Order: sequence, then C-alpha cells, then structure tokens
Amino acid sequence: MTASRISGAELARNFDLLVLALALPVFIALDAPIAGYLAAGGAWLIGRLGKAAADRRRAAALGASNRNAALGLTAAAMLGRLWILAGAILIVGLVGDREAGLAGAVLAAALVTAYLIGEGVSQLLDGDPDGGAAA
Repeated sequence: MTASRISGAELARNFDLLVLALALPVFIALDAPIAGYLAAGGAWLIGRLGKAAADRRRAAALGASNRNAALGLTAAAMLGRLWILAGAILIVGLVGDREAGLAGAVLAAALVTAYLIGEGVSQLLDGDPDGGAAA
C-alpha cells in the first residue's frame, strides 16, 4: 500500500488514534485535568505497542501451526492492555486528584469504544487481515 492510498479498513483500524488526537482539544476547551489525558492516552499507546508486538508473535505462532500459543498471546495482549489502562487511571486518580482519574476513565471508555467500532468496521471492509478462516 502506498502512502497516498489508504484503505477504509486501515482508517477504521486507527479510529481510536483519531479519537485520542481529537480528545486533546476537548480536554483543553473543557479545562479538564490534563493528567487524566496523559495517563489514559499514554497507557493506551503503550497498550497498542504491546498489541502490535503480540500480533507479530501470534502470526509467527499461527505460521508454525501452534494455535494454542496464538490464542494465549491474543488473550495476554488483551488483558495486558486492560490492566495497563486501568492501572494508569487508578494511579492518576490516587496520586493526582479524583477529577483527573474520572477524566482518564471517560477518555479510556471512549478509546475502547472507538477501538471496538474500528475493528468491527475494518473486519467488514477488509475481512481477516491475518488470513485466518473467515465464516
């Protein structure tokens, strides 16, 4: 794929990042605690990097016909992302203030929702990007 031609499925897969970018001006306009944005946004980006690494390892496991390892990597990546996100929100709420924790939690809910919508739309547009069996 060239840089000038981005598919709709690719845009859908990155919908959560668009929501994250658009949330910053909203935080600023509402005078919401920026610590909540930094905690939830930073944890979200770390989780995305971890998921990308797990996806590469999962593809290698599937290539080696090791479906159990692939399933374990998928589960570990998903649970790890949720724990990182929840931990960041908890820490900013306890160390900072409750408003920052609440702002981070609202942003996290928006990011998770955007991610799930993006993944669903991307599956509808592109099918399984890993070449797995489609129903």
